[in-house]
Amino acid sequence: MKWILVSALLFFFMACSSPDPVSNVTVAQGLNEDPALRAAIKKIEPFFERMRPPEQYDWLGSHREPGQTFEEYLNSNPTKPTHERQKIYVLPLGKFTVRQKEIINLTANYLKAFYDLPVTVMPSRPLTRPTVKNDSRQLPVTKTEQLRTGYIMDKLLKPILPADGAALIAFTAVDLFPDSSMHFVFGQASLSDRVGVWSLKRLSDKTDNATFLRRSLKIAIHETGHMFSLMHCTKYECVMSGTNHLGETDRRPIDACPECMAKVCWMSGVSPSERYGKLAAFCRKNSLRKEAEEFEKKLASIEH
Repeated sequence: MKWILVSALLFFFMACSSPDPVSNVTVAQGLNEDPALRAAIKKIEPFFERMRPPEQYDWLGSHREPGQTFEEYLNSNPTKPTHERQKIYVLPLGKFTVRQKEIINLTANYLKAFYDLPVTVMPSRPLTRPTVKNDSRQLPVTKTEQLRTGYIMDKLLKPILPADGAALIAFTAVDLFPDSSMHFVFGQASLSDRVGVWSLKRLSDKTDNATFLRRSLKIAIHETGHMFSLMHCTKYECVMSGTNHLGETDRRPIDACPECMAKVCWMSGVSPSERYGKLAAFCRKNSLRKEAEEFEKKLASIEH
């Protein structure tokens, strides 16, 4: 089993690896078979900033990654949704505040617009506490309760993964850790089992509601992208770029760069213009004015 860790503290970071071969792998078609998508990549390039030199503690300051072009994605036999596995399932796991429930529902709607896949929010389930000692712990200073991500994925999520699920994403308000070597993680996802869990606990620290929402959108999109074989982007400031800390996460856009946009559109079969229209509508509806204007400008560029 291979897992993905969502970025944690400054020195305890996300570990992403190449996806395992799984049954829903589709052999990629050549890029030349979709000239419209190639043209769309060029048209939206001006809207994205090239990856800047890493600041202290940033992801690329401590990780050497080659990135992944659209052509490389196509040639990697990427995992993608199939006719049998089309849905993204979102599971609220445990107890939440009214604000957290709203964030989960908004994130589910954004996932639907971003990946152009049906998204179902499952009925909330109680978060069953583990009976094995190593599956939970308490931080010595803050006395914060933490649950091990592997316990949640293996014991709570895998047994309930729907047959038509392309991915099952659980959200919890409980703090998470992957193993004894790390202080905490925001979340973790399996590349082979199509399940993942994310914590909202630290995303709302010392910030307003809009930033809390943006952080949740970015992490959900980023980790779901890994489930569909999208690797870290190193060419542009992109939602698929690796991050080490919340400051770096806040600098990233909520959108995919030209190369990663093409991967998403190819994977789901949606046109760039249709996708940008849906994303702009989501942002307008949810008071993300700057992002809505950016999506509308990209849409106008594509249609020009």
